Amino acid sequence: MRRTAAYLGALTLAATAWAAGTANAAPHAPAVVDSASFSAAQQNAALRFWTTERLRAAKDLPAPAQPTGVTGETVAPQTAGPEVTVPPVTAPGASATGEFAAASSPTAWTGGGLISTTAGKVFFQNATGGTYTCSATVGNSNNKSVVLTAGHCVVNASTGEVYKNWVFIPGYANGSRPFGTFTARSLLFDSDYVSSAGNANWDFAFAVVGTVNNRTLVDTVGAQGVAFNSPNGQHVHSFGYGGSSAEGSGERLNHCEGNEFIDSGRVGSTMWGIDCVQTGGSSGGGFLSGFDSSGAGYLIGNISVSSGSNEYHPVLGDEALGVYNQAGSA
Repeated sequence: MRRTAAYLGALTLAATAWAAGTANAAPHAPAVVDSASFSAAQQNAALRFWTTERLRAAKDLPAPAQPTGVTGETVAPQTAGPEVTVPPVTAPGASATGEFAAASSPTAWTGGGLISTTAGKVFFQNATGGTYTCSATVGNSNNKSVVLTAGHCVVNASTGEVYKNWVFIPGYANGSRPFGTFTARSLLFDSDYVSSAGNANWDFAFAVVGTVNNRTLVDTVGAQGVAFNSPNGQHVHSFGYGGSSAEGSGERLNHCEGNEFIDSGRVGSTMWGIDCVQTGGSSGGGFLSGFDSSGAGYLIGNISVSSGSNEYHPVLGDEALGVYNQAGSA
């Protein structure tokens, strides 16, 4: 595994902001991106490592019970430039029922559609050999190989340890791998997440994955759209693989929805949440705006932390766009 850090200023980002036109603007603020890359041999080892038995034995990674961060002082807000949107990509052969029940508490997703192929489970191993699971969602990108997850699902913010044997299984259900297992080529996150010892405002990460049967992730399962600097206070939907028995013990995709409200429980928080909470294992699952009956929407954040009956997501602002830009060009 090779660890690197990159400073992406406005000019650099403008030069890498999707020659193919995926994103329609470049951020105006710099971002410092930390990343780790994995060799072909390490990716092959990860693929061999995740046997059916190890998938079942992996523990759901719990999110912190309350938002982390510095209390008593203001945390710099994420800079907000112009809104940048990247459209979703329809999955080959995906079908949707066109109907889904409202979900003010975690509810099994039965609506099919694009979310059923683009949401999936993440599995990884830490330095002491423990195996864990999170959630993630495919986002459209220039290289057709990017997923959004939580920062705490790729790195230990207290130590800076980047997790290994990291894989993504889209459409995971009851142990099945309907589209194969995609191994991480690189994991990217905002360096502020580690330097702040886990401030949840920066608890987002992007993984770049390899191919399966010589096909990219997006060509295989489609992709959700992604929105940066989007309006807050929208009606949003969240999806994850919560580990409680009521949520199917991490073996099925669950759904929450609600109107966003600002996190007022932590000084300096820039996070937004809804009155519905999924349990450990859902960390990293997508928050989507503009979600429709086809199962498509726009990722505006990921499940990060919970407090009481609420779950929160970090805002995808200019800093997140900087990380995404680098992921999409990897």
